[in-house]
Amino acid sequence: MNTIIFIGSNKSGTSREAIKAAEKMGFFTVLFTDREKFIEQREEFPDVHQMIYLEDLQNRESLKGHLDLLKKQGKTIKACLSLVDPFVYTATLLSIEMGFKHASPAAIFKMEEKTRVRKSLQNLDINPVFTVIPPHDSFELITEKLADSLPLIVKSPQSNGSKDVILAESKRELEQGIKLLRQQFPEQAILIEEYLNGPQYLIEVLVWEGKVNIVGIIEQFISKKDRFIVTGYHYPASLSATQHEKLRVVIEEVLSALDLTIGSCHLELRWVNGEWKLIEINPRVSGGAMNQIVQEGTGINLVQEIIRIHLGEEPDLNQSKFRHVYAQFLTVGSRGTLLRVTGKNRALSLEGVKEVYVKPRKGAILTPPYSLGDRYAYVIASAESFHEAKKIAEQAAKEIKFLMEPL
Repeated sequence: MNTIIFIGSNKSGTSREAIKAAEKMGFFTVLFTDREKFIEQREEFPDVHQMIYLEDLQNRESLKGHLDLLKKQGKTIKACLSLVDPFVYTATLLSIEMGFKHASPAAIFKMEEKTRVRKSLQNLDINPVFTVIPPHDSFELITEKLADSLPLIVKSPQSNGSKDVILAESKRELEQGIKLLRQQFPEQAILIEEYLNGPQYLIEVLVWEGKVNIVGIIEQFISKKDRFIVTGYHYPASLSATQHEKLRVVIEEVLSALDLTIGSCHLELRWVNGEWKLIEINPRVSGGAMNQIVQEGTGINLVQEIIRIHLGEEPDLNQSKFRHVYAQFLTVGSRGTLLRVTGKNRALSLEGVKEVYVKPRKGAILTPPYSLGDRYAYVIASAESFHEAKKIAEQAAKEIKFLMEPL
């Protein structure tokens, strides 16, 4: 029985859609999860043919033991992959040890930790000015030294989904940001970067046998600058010929410097004073609704093509359609217990709306957004133009109401 192994998954979004894609491709799907709740909710994962709970998904010896057992059960394992931080590198190393096709390990290792990325790219103009603060350096001396460079971004090198990323516009905010991250991660370095002001874009990339394929360029709309919460995505981004030309050059430079010759990644960049600057790069497809956004706009099922790469097959990236897509995400402005959500069916009924997704269940505690995980619903709309797609998505989003009991 031809089998694909997934190390970690979220309940929804691209990591879950990859499992669904593997099932549709005819594979037996096995999910290793460290979330006990998934075991309790087993019936909600019909696309997962076998679910195995492991407390530590980075323990390769334990994983290999389970894979050997699966083989004894008659499973023919064809690929092992992960689309979830921080298990991408673990899945890559496991694939190497088990003899499966795999992404470039050196590149994955660098991309999983932001200071490694910055140091690898320090000779490229795309890199912002940055400083790495060792765990036990005096933050008073640091703030004195950096005070003239404000505003600055203070972040954890392992941050993802805009978690642990702080904008410091004053010396006091810089001190508070460093102190906060020191409390949360006492043995971890802190990354401080110059603040880059300009429109932000997300670029999905697949690399096959050294060839860089830019699958999608998506403009991001950020509503909470202090926590950099993206609430809107537009495909395809409207770029000039110059922007396109420079983008391809800098992406190829970045991936060459990181040694990525096979695999997938996404980059977030800002257009600053006529040049591209790298906000971050991650060794996986973007999470959330990204696969659906790309598929609605191009016809390409991105996670399916990522699976093909891990099977040793050339990805099929031919577009079958050309549509503008806008995804509007919803957050809440105060903390409370969710009583119910209304308006989903009304939103779905609007022409051009492709999907309405609501994440939390009744009784969940909702909070204002501190990371991308605090976005509680989204609407995806498709149309012939950007303005029409955006208008439909925003109109549909207004129909959705979170009724909460304040805390």
